[in-house]
Amino acid sequence: MSVANKNLKYLRKLRGWTQDEFAKKLNIKRSLLGAYEEERAEPRIKVLEAVCDMFRLTLDDMLRKDLSAESSSNNYLAKRRALKLAPVVTQIPFVPVKAAAGYLAGYADHEFIDELNTFTLPMVTGGNYRAFEISGDSMLPTPSGSVIVGEKVESLDMIKNNTACIIVSRNEGIVYKRIQKNSKTKNKLTLISDNPAYKPYTVNVEEILEIWEAQYIITKTNAAHHWDVGQLVNMVANLQQQVEGMRKRLS
Repeated sequence: MSVANKNLKYLRKLRGWTQDEFAKKLNIKRSLLGAYEEERAEPRIKVLEAVCDMFRLTLDDMLRKDLSAESSSNNYLAKRRALKLAPVVTQIPFVPVKAAAGYLAGYADHEFIDELNTFTLPMVTGGNYRAFEISGDSMLPTPSGSVIVGEKVESLDMIKNNTACIIVSRNEGIVYKRIQKNSKTKNKLTLISDNPAYKPYTVNVEEILEIWEAQYIITKTNAAHHWDVGQLVNMVANLQQQVEGMRKRLS
């Protein structure tokens, strides 16, 4: 096995990540990471650079040094491991509801993003994360006011159907929905609420500015939502209408 391939596998196992978890952080497919680790393909420079940023290494380290051997000899990587492997402290920019309108105009402006408040989470290291405050009851039981911490999605191909995401689009603004891809019309996405009282709707892919896959939800302990009888009746009626509509389309 080449040094770079071996180092990829070693660093992944050192952090305790599965191939799927590591592949998502590198924005590549799990099968491609498997090919790298099994030396069926040579890692691309962009992938190695991402790994170097994640672990604070140099390309020379990745390409020339057997990190696992140096760790066992109490040398280079052993010192890094003693310092908790120099973990990358990921600063997560926070977009509150009151900043949503400004975010639509400044989402790609580094100066605007730098002005947002940030925080860290102990379970988040490496990767591109952002936090959004949501409002409304369309995603109940996730209550209004919750903070959704999402990881940047670089390609729709990386998202599975029914994945909960923050979608930033020109016409709909910032919404928290589940994504349903349509194999027949790849230029459209269906956005679905967890609350069945809200009907699914479609958006054009070209209108979407960003997608952040939900990883963590931060909610106040006293923010539990209480359903009333009227809401439950409306939900049941809405579900019945949806089921009936599906039956008609199937027949």
